[in-house]
Amino acid sequence: SRNAQFIIIMSFLLGLTGSIGMGKSTTAGFFKDAGCDVWDADAAVHRLYAKQGAAVAPLSNLFPKALIEGTISRQVLKHELQKNPDLIGQLEAIVHPLVAQDRQNFIDSAQSDILVFDIPLLFETGADAHMNAVICVTIDEEEQKKRVLDRATMSEKMFEQIKSRQWSNSRKCEKADFVILTDTLEHVHVQVDNLVAKLRVVKDA
Repeated sequence: SRNAQFIIIMSFLLGLTGSIGMGKSTTAGFFKDAGCDVWDADAAVHRLYAKQGAAVAPLSNLFPKALIEGTISRQVLKHELQKNPDLIGQLEAIVHPLVAQDRQNFIDSAQSDILVFDIPLLFETGADAHMNAVICVTIDEEEQKKRVLDRATMSEKMFEQIKSRQWSNSRKCEKADFVILTDTLEHVHVQVDNLVAKLRVVKDA
């Protein structure tokens, strides 16, 4: 029947989130290896800010200084928002719908039976409402801090600022359907493969 066919072509939408330094990108890579299509929210923003990106014209009206050689500079944007935090709402009103459209385009063109959405602020922005299930990656706070501060671009102050804008890790894990512990690469790999196998069984049932 037409209805049965519709169910078969529907993909399972899996949100992937976790606080900074918890191993989200690494985990997303293993999902890709397992044959899932992965959409990355940060990469979507990069596309929107790049030359001919959909956010370039509206953002350059709001932040003329951020327009550099046809692209929107994230550094200048950050600087402008620090000077004028009231503009954050206007920035989000432009960028969020464009990111949502990018996500929809991905869903429309994706081929895989499981689509993974790598979204740092999944719960904070309410994007979990669009998912069939959510995974949160986790590691203890000491290891998280070590990983983040090992990045050349990150200071302790910036780390604390980023954390203050995110839900606590325990709250995210509590709300997620699945939790992946990112202690070793081997362990992450096993957990991802097991989860994908489980979801495929459920999906085909």
